[in-house]
Amino acid sequence: MKVVIIGGVAGGASAAARLRRLDEQAEIIIFERSGFISYANCGLPYYIGGTIRNKSDLTLQTPQSFWSRFRIDARVHHEVTAIDRENKTVTVKNLETGDVFTESYDKLVLSPGAVPVRPKLPGIESERIQVLRTVEDTLRIRETIVGQNLRSAVVVGGGFIGVEMAENLRELGLEVRLVEMQPQVFSQFDGDMASFLHAHMRKNGVQLLLGRAVAGFADVEDGIRVDFGDGTAVTTDIVLLAIGVSPDSTLARAAGLDLGVRGSIVTDEHMRTSDPDIYAVGDAVEICHRVTGQRTTVPLAGPANKQGRIAADNIAGVESVYQGAAGTSVLKVFDMTAAATGLSERAAKAAGLAYEKVILAPASHASYYPGGTVMTIKLLFSPEDERILGAQIVGFDGVDKRIDVLATAMQAGMPVTALKDLDLAYAPPYASAKDPVNMAGFIAENVLAGRVKQFFYEDIAALAENDGVTRLDTRTNAEYAGGFAEGFTTHIPVDDLRVRLDELDKSKPVYVMCQSGLRSYIACRILAQNGFDCYNFAGGYRFYASVRNDRFDETCRTDCGVAPGAKG
Repeated sequence: MKVVIIGGVAGGASAAARLRRLDEQAEIIIFERSGFISYANCGLPYYIGGTIRNKSDLTLQTPQSFWSRFRIDARVHHEVTAIDRENKTVTVKNLETGDVFTESYDKLVLSPGAVPVRPKLPGIESERIQVLRTVEDTLRIRETIVGQNLRSAVVVGGGFIGVEMAENLRELGLEVRLVEMQPQVFSQFDGDMASFLHAHMRKNGVQLLLGRAVAGFADVEDGIRVDFGDGTAVTTDIVLLAIGVSPDSTLARAAGLDLGVRGSIVTDEHMRTSDPDIYAVGDAVEICHRVTGQRTTVPLAGPANKQGRIAADNIAGVESVYQGAAGTSVLKVFDMTAAATGLSERAAKAAGLAYEKVILAPASHASYYPGGTVMTIKLLFSPEDERILGAQIVGFDGVDKRIDVLATAMQAGMPVTALKDLDLAYAPPYASAKDPVNMAGFIAENVLAGRVKQFFYEDIAALAENDGVTRLDTRTNAEYAGGFAEGFTTHIPVDDLRVRLDELDKSKPVYVMCQSGLRSYIACRILAQNGFDCYNFAGGYRFYASVRNDRFDETCRTDCGVAPGAKG
């Protein structure tokens, strides 16, 4: 059997290696148009910033290593320009020599990836505008910045690459502006959660120009001018364009294969296209979203690697099924970590799904052990069947392992209330006896059982104008003196609440806030059992301040003023 694979990197390279492990006799050829057959695509920004120092570290496999270990014929600088499905051949151009030839196949795997979006704007062809997709791009950008001693950069786009590039350009000492047409970075997050990223990026010197649309570019004497739709402009030394990618389905379209959302290649659960002898994997394919069941694209390395393995299995006669993806992702933002899985609140609304949400701010490990930091968790779940719909977490330590636990629970179909029973590793330097994931389960169970009623940031403005409610802050005197939410002019520290209940009007609903949501929950339990109609603010004042001001207290390690034992 002869298998030709178009494209290497994550999907194509993993398909080739898996196929060889299953079939020692198969003839396997990879054609890759770039100069690198398998490289750490996700590490490219960190080479530019200097965290990864040796460019050789970016290369996971070379044509030589592929041949030595797997006897796979991997040819770089070879571009496949056409597929002849009837004769089962591909037309290939050697980009170094210009020679064109045909290659036959029994099975074909498409792993063309995605291409950076490059909108048709005035001046878009300027040599000062760069995109980051390949190792060659990375080397060129780094050489340009360091070799020409550039001092400033504009990054257009606030997704994964845009945020990572902004950080790494700051690490090089450049003045960095990040431009994003939407009012927030990292669209996998809701705006309230993205506010923490905005605050931290600004703290680290990135100028955020949010809600600004680029209208065009122009080369000028001292650099390149970036023009905005509102008539303003900025001048910089270099522009990094990172406004997203689109599936590279040019070959598939020309070959008459079925295409789906955003022009992606349609495949079945075995990664087989509309041609039974052609498979497709990676950023170019349409997949099923694990939560909504809708067809979508998820251009991430994890799904691409799994798809490559599954395509190889089926080519080799091993029954293997791709079950879709939930878009689980994690992003480094200087020393902060942002992670998400499943649906955001915005995506749940767009999908027409009913949901409940909880927002909590637990410490990364036991509060009595030095060095703990606060993380903010937003968890969505179905009130009908308790199905977990999605989660977002932002913090400094332990974010990645919590998002992985939540992603696993979601994929396993566990009800949200089962999170409270998970037996998770505990030692004071790493976690609390009641892990943040357990805490999310406790809160969700309380909400579903009606033990606690919540209100959210979007409710504050209307509450501030409502004289028929009591707005109660239960933080310490020092915390309250440092600022309070709009309209929350009644202040009783939680430890004083039982002896000051007569100061509250029992005929009015009481809306309670504290620093993180814990003390206000305790206050609500006291009030509810004394005949008050009580609502707890999800996320606490720290969350409120971040959403309102794109600013939060990074020095607050735990829910200030709460003894460690109270964390239970």
